[in-house]
Amino acid sequence: MEFICPRCASAVESEFYGPCPACRDQLRASLARVAKVVDVAEYEPKMNVTPNAVALKDD
Repeated sequence: MEFICPRCASAVESEFYGPCPACRDQLRASLARVAKVVDVAEYEPKMNVTPNAVALKDD
């Protein structure tokens, strides 16, 4: 299939519509990010429920 590259307006022949190979390589290079390790504190659940008098009653 022949079409015009939507990014650089050059003629491209490809199986699928989209940026030409040169534009794809530029996009991959400019949008690439390096993964990094993020330190996250250990999860500690909040105590939202307070015990009621019946639960605390000693028999």
